[in-house]
Amino acid sequence: MTHPTADTTIAAEPSFATRMARMLLADKFALCAAILLLLFVVLAIIGPSWLGELATKQNLRGRNAAPFDWERGWVWWMGADALGRPLLARIVVATRNTLLVAAGAVVLSASVGTLLGLLAGFSSPRVNQVIMRLADVIMSFPSLLIAVIVLYILGPSILNLMLVLAITRIPVYLRTTRAEVLEIRERMFVQAARVMGASRTRILFRHILPVVLPTLTTLATLDFAYVMLAESALSFLGIGIQPPEITWGLMISQGRQYLTNAWWLSFWPGLAIIVTTLSLNLLSNWLRIALDPTQRWRLEMKARKHG
Repeated sequence: MTHPTADTTIAAEPSFATRMARMLLADKFALCAAILLLLFVVLAIIGPSWLGELATKQNLRGRNAAPFDWERGWVWWMGADALGRPLLARIVVATRNTLLVAAGAVVLSASVGTLLGLLAGFSSPRVNQVIMRLADVIMSFPSLLIAVIVLYILGPSILNLMLVLAITRIPVYLRTTRAEVLEIRERMFVQAARVMGASRTRILFRHILPVVLPTLTTLATLDFAYVMLAESALSFLGIGIQPPEITWGLMISQGRQYLTNAWWLSFWPGLAIIVTTLSLNLLSNWLRIALDPTQRWRLEMKARKHG
């Protein structure tokens, strides 16, 4: 009779990706949210080349065409805008710019904020004070006010909008990272790394950052939804993305003057924003549990229960 060795026991353990996939399958709401977000990402990739021509082709005879008219073809079932362009095609094409602005702003703000937070939490008190005062200065101004001033000076564009939204979100990641570092740096494994002669850079990026990343990942997922709403608000005010570029927020802004007789012009892009932000919130709630070793067991037990 043979007994399993330690190597075979370790080999039988599922990988991190496999465990995450099982936990995602066990949470139906998070699974639906992930599928919807994946669908929007696919549309952002293929949308402009697939329906780009239809989204810009004007047909004044079909101005403000009502939705659910199947006789004209599937691309018209959401109706048409004030220039006779099919709303479904425009929403699909606008997905790329909307997600691009949000993703760019989140990645930039998370990268800069995390780096500054690591330095503030692990450096000297003087460096910590300088970085925290910088965060206080940014937070002392209303986000929309900063966006209005900067976009007025630099001009509205995708890159400028991305930079403005990123700057306003840096303090969120900075303060979160700093608070985590201040607690983690006192743990035993960090003290052991210091005794072993590890450099400050190695301790920060090899030992502390991996522990902070789950929290930042959950925060970034939530922040993605916030940035999307902020972009929509700026576009609604007329200082966001400008035609001929389109985003969901700009489509809502263009349809507001027709709300009384053509509600669908603002309804469909607004629904796209609601579905995306709701999916992001559901997924972030799942990530908060799945990435936390002390709470992950709930999802793992549910995954075992469902096979």
